[in-house]
Amino acid sequence: MTLPNSQHQYQLVRQAKGFSLQLREGAPIRAPGPREVLVQVRATSLNRRDVSILRGFYPIANRDTLVPLSDGAGEVVAIGTGTTRFKVGDRVAAIFFQNWMSGHPSAQTGASALGGALDGMLAQYVTLSEEGLVPIPAHLSYEDAACLPCAAVTAWHGLVSRGHLQPGDNVLLQGTGGVSIFGLQIAKAAGAKPLITSSSDAKLERARGMGAVATINYKATPEWGKAVIAATGGVGAHQVLEVGGAGTLPQSLAGIAPGGHIALIGGLSGFGGDI
Repeated sequence: MTLPNSQHQYQLVRQAKGFSLQLREGAPIRAPGPREVLVQVRATSLNRRDVSILRGFYPIANRDTLVPLSDGAGEVVAIGTGTTRFKVGDRVAAIFFQNWMSGHPSAQTGASALGGALDGMLAQYVTLSEEGLVPIPAHLSYEDAACLPCAAVTAWHGLVSRGHLQPGDNVLLQGTGGVSIFGLQIAKAAGAKPLITSSSDAKLERARGMGAVATINYKATPEWGKAVIAATGGVGAHQVLEVGGAGTLPQSLAGIAPGGHIALIGGLSGFGGDI
């Protein structure tokens, strides 16, 4: 395959407040170095973090331009010397933190985040370390794979890696965003019992169709922590994916089971607050 010398890519350009999104034509394509892989991007996905960065609400490295989006998938079109994990033609997806392979995060982990500290996936071609990519299973499309790295791995990490999810656990999920919906699917597959909140009865109905054993409209039931206790027969939630932050954490604590686990992930309702 003969590669072009330049590409189209989108960039965030710093403004007085936040960034503006601009299309850059003729951006260079960096040839892969040792143990690097050049990927032709086929699909990307948008996360709440990406919107927060655009609006200037998310801490990133001090830089004036940035290729956004952490999540994307594509085809390997060239490899650098010493590359052993992939070959030309392989289908791959990028991981969120390019240098966090295992164990606890280090002080340097944040400096390897795609679409934040590092240029992200909203480009025709990206050059990444072979360690910063994973193979896409045959049954997943590029679009499927592009939705997994940020939201699905976050849900898995909160419920399984840190929460030690067990069959029969009551799992509380907030809203119907990516992390919560992946959490619902993971809980259902593990034999746990997912409960979910939303302000939309239509979305709650869809969640029941996906396996939610209880649904709570938090607009109609502001003290939904008590509703969680009631829906679990007085037990409470063994696992909580807490994506709301300041506005929801008190209710998560009100609905938690003894010995339960809260994975504090997001700040959709704001940061800070009292406990």
